[in-house]
Amino acid sequence: MSDERALADTQGRFVQVVKSGRKVNDLEWLSGRVLLSNKRLVLASNEGKRQIALAKVSTVKNRKNANQAMTAVSGYFSVQTGSDVFLVAPADIDAFEEHLYTALLDGEVVLVKHPAVEGGVVRDIEWEKGRINIESDVVGLGVASGQFVEVELEDVGAVDAREGTVRGDERRVLEVEHTDEEGTSVQTYISGTSRHVSILESLVRQGELQNATDADLDQTEMEVLMALYSGVSPFEIPEFVGMDVEAVEAIFDRLVEEGILREKRVRRDVRLKARGRNIASDVIGDQ
Repeated sequence: MSDERALADTQGRFVQVVKSGRKVNDLEWLSGRVLLSNKRLVLASNEGKRQIALAKVSTVKNRKNANQAMTAVSGYFSVQTGSDVFLVAPADIDAFEEHLYTALLDGEVVLVKHPAVEGGVVRDIEWEKGRINIESDVVGLGVASGQFVEVELEDVGAVDAREGTVRGDERRVLEVEHTDEEGTSVQTYISGTSRHVSILESLVRQGELQNATDADLDQTEMEVLMALYSGVSPFEIPEFVGMDVEAVEAIFDRLVEEGILREKRVRRDVRLKARGRNIASDVIGDQ
């Protein structure tokens, strides 16, 4: 493996929870080294060394969306290769996960439709080839037409994975809601091998879970939120909702603190974050 290069080498803990398709009883976490290259994930302990070829990894689930009820460690990710599943808990899980997703996805070619939906309106856009670029907390998609689509994980509002028709074939499609440079809600569709879509889904769902719609808003706060979602300029909100400027700015401050709004450079110029878009979308769906 002359082109193999090291990406991470740290201490950690790990355990195999599924072996040959069967759940393992009497789990015992092992301590040792967790090594990652652009080719392999290596789990080394006093009991031996397990090497996992990245090309054979079919799914990755991080500690925020993994279904395993494991409390022996505070942070971990699961890796499935064939009919085996391992849980891995590196010392610095955030940095290690970034290296892992980069090794698994960076440079891979997928099909992209962007924007498939813009401002709630379905666009007549063709599928194009695109190349994945993984940076810190950002998924980039370099599309053949020349555009570069950036999806910030903290800006992801909703994620859906389904089967769909792509260029005449039934394929797995990942639908990701986020905003463009102007702050407009858009959906980017991504398709590829089931492996690529599964791993990419795990990555972007980190942002979706961070933006869960669990805020407790009162009536006036909801009115301001819905006005922003409807496209009313932040500067026109006081007149639109019939409130004085100071009261509206106090609501802006509260919504910024809740992670629902993002404050821009100018005072009272704000933009809905993914969490705010989800709340407004839920309200509209219930009407």
